Order: sequence, then C-alpha cells, then structure tokens
Amino acid sequence: MDATQMFIKENQQRFLDELFQILKIPSISADPAYTQDVLDMAELNAKFLKNAGLDNVEVCETEGYPVVYAEKIIDEKLPTVLIYGHYDVQPPDPLDKWDSGPFEPVIKKTEIHPEGAIFARGAADDKGQYFMHIKAVEAMIANNQLPCNVKFMIEGEEEVGSESLGGFVKKNKEKLKNDVILISDTSLVAKDIPSLCTGLRGLSYVEVSVKGADMDLHSGIYGGAAPNPINVLCQMIAKLHDENGKITIPGFYDNVIELSTNERAEMAKVPFDLDAYKNSIGIKNIHGEKGYSTNERNSIRPTLDVNGIWGGYTGEGAKTVIPSVAHAKISMRLVPDQNPEKITEMFMDYFKSLAPDSVEVSCKPHHGGLPYVLPSDGKGYEAAKKALSHTFGKETIPFRSGGSIPIVALFEQELGSKSVLMGFGLDSDVIHSPNENYGLFNFYKGIETIPYFFEYFAQD
Repeated sequence: MDATQMFIKENQQRFLDELFQILKIPSISADPAYTQDVLDMAELNAKFLKNAGLDNVEVCETEGYPVVYAEKIIDEKLPTVLIYGHYDVQPPDPLDKWDSGPFEPVIKKTEIHPEGAIFARGAADDKGQYFMHIKAVEAMIANNQLPCNVKFMIEGEEEVGSESLGGFVKKNKEKLKNDVILISDTSLVAKDIPSLCTGLRGLSYVEVSVKGADMDLHSGIYGGAAPNPINVLCQMIAKLHDENGKITIPGFYDNVIELSTNERAEMAKVPFDLDAYKNSIGIKNIHGEKGYSTNERNSIRPTLDVNGIWGGYTGEGAKTVIPSVAHAKISMRLVPDQNPEKITEMFMDYFKSLAPDSVEVSCKPHHGGLPYVLPSDGKGYEAAKKALSHTFGKETIPFRSGGSIPIVALFEQELGSKSVLMGFGLDSDVIHSPNENYGLFNFYKGIETIPYFFEYFAQD
C-alpha cells in the first residue's frame, strides 16, 4: 500500500478542496425548498465517483431523492465491499449560533484540533466521512492496488428516515450483493484512540399537537378560564419522566435487554473524562436515568427527548394571547429488543391519556428504526480492527454508540450482510448543531486507514 499512501499524501490539498465543493451545497432533505440542491448534490457525487475511476456510476431514481451507485469489479471471485453513506444534511438552524456560514466551509484551529478542523454543516455527518471512502478508493485504483471489489451506495434521505432506501434495496439485491458493508457515520471514543462501534440505538419519532379554542384568545379576557395548549403540553411532557429519570410509558422497558455486570464492567474500560465531557458541551452537570453511568445512559439505555416545541406568539415584543394550538416533536432512542413501531403506538396511547378533557390531542408518527448489535467476531470487524490498529499504532477497542442508523438492520434483513461501523468523527464534532466540525486529522486518518481495511479484508 506504499504507492497508495504516497498518492494520498501528495493529494491531500486537492481532496480537501473537493470536499469543500460538496460542503457548499445545502442538501437539506427535510426542507422542500432545497430540493434542487439535494439533486445537485447527487450529481456532484456521481461526478467525483467517475473521476475516482469507478464504473457504472448511476444516479438512481427512487420515490424520493436519488441513490448514487457506483462499482469497481476487478474479479468476480474476489470479495466485495459495499460502502454506504448519505449526502443529505440536517437543517442548520439556529443560524445565529453559527460562528461562520453553515454552507461556507472554513478551517479553524481548536483546542481539540490544533492542526485545524473543517467547520460546515455536513462536515462530519456525513459528507466528510463518506468522501474519505471515495478518495481512498481513488488512491487504490490510481495505483492498481485495489485488492477486492467495491460498490458505493450513497443516499439522500438518511436525515429524514431513509424512507426510499428500503424499496431501492429490495429492488436491487443483485446489484448490491456484497460480502460486507462498510459505513463511516459514527465516531471514535477519542481522537487518539482507535475504536469500533458495535451497537446502535433505534429510533421512534413522533410529532404531537394540543388544541384548545378554535382561535388565539385574548389572555386578559379568557385567561384563567380557557385552556392554554402550551401550558397543557408542558404539563403532559413533564409526566413522561419520573423523579429518577425513568420513562413512565407503561411497558416501555419490557423488552429492554439488560447488560450483565461483566458487560457493564467491560464498557467502563472505555476512557472517559467527565469534566472534559461537561466542558466540551458547556454544561454544569450531567443529567439522566438514576443508576447508570454517563456512557451507559447515552448508549445502552433508551431515552425520550423533546426535540422542538412551539405555539403562540414568538415574534418581537409582546402579544398577549392564549394560543389555539401547541406542538412538540419528540424522539425516543431505543435499545435491543425494543420495536420502534410498538413503542410509537405505546407512546401515542399514553400521551393522549395524559390530556385533560379541555383539549384535543393528535399524534403524527415520523420515521423510526430498529436498534442493532453488531458482531465483533466477523471477518469485516477483524479487518477494521487491524486497519485502525495499524494506522493509530495501538489496540482498537469496541464501544456502543447512542446514535441511530436505521438502515443497518434493513441491510442485514434484505442483503444478508453484516455492517462494519468504522467512523472517524468525535462527539465534539457537534453534529446536528451549530458549528458542526470535522478535524483535518480525522479526515486524513480515515483516508489513510480505509485502504488497509481493504487489504486485510481481501486476505484469506
């Protein structure tokens, strides 16, 4: 791999310049106003895949946004790696919290990244991460050192639940046939610690509305007599947790797999600095379910969080009204063996039961996904472990992530393939938040490491 690694070093600046091109496109799948930008992003990915030397590059139509596909089959007898990524991004709001434009990528030095980090929406989630694979494969192809077959599948709807991907995968099983799926959409436990994610939480997402009167009311004339939907909504939300931080939905924990004492002890070996954790996100203290550590709360335990709440007058100045309606968006992160559809139904039934008879409550389910535990004894995992240990110069450790990648369970169900989550981000990348960033070290380390994964996976 010497020639490949030399090629990577010689082209670092070009790789970065090209990444900036895709970071400038506001490919926000959740907002129809950005439809053309999402489509443009798909076409630009296709261009970079062609330039990298991939064959049969396609922008495949779906019921939603397209899936970009490409392949390089060097020998049908060799194993095939399918690389998955997503080119859509989260909305950048609130815009006033960004230190620079969310779609105007810049390099800034930080305490964690003294060599510099890329600040832009999508830098870490997931444009910077899937782009590493395109560049690593380009380097292997350019130097005739690609040791096995490779396929790419890059979608544009991950941030809205991958609604069209299931149909695409079912219709294209032969096209997508592979021996392992390689995904970089997760993080390392620390910048200097090679680590592999072995578990993901599932997701249930519901939008709720509480309606009172048919119109906004004068808070002086009607205050104290007419129901206030915002007040009621807040009271209902407050009842979703008890004083110990446990979720109060009846039956919510029935199928939660409890880890053994030994398993929890192994988890506790992952390096963790509580003060650094608090400082990194600017909080005075931690908060969560009683009886569990911070790392356990954000990985092996289910959660319920309000992601947004609105209603009434929120403009400048004062407008004394009792709003007609109030809304909230609520997500639940799930763990094995919780079923997102069942949990969604349980939540909606329970939430409606909390409402007084003075209001009407409606619930609208959004996307969800199954939790997943990944095998740590397969060929793909071993190849990733060896690759990371090689480039970092130390032993790779396993850990569980608190995030969700709903399509991982779908891939195994439809393609019969195991996934390897070899991410290079950090928790400090603040994905989904203002000032999302991705360290130059992490970006280049990913490109350096990926060819070794291919080398080790191709070995008998």
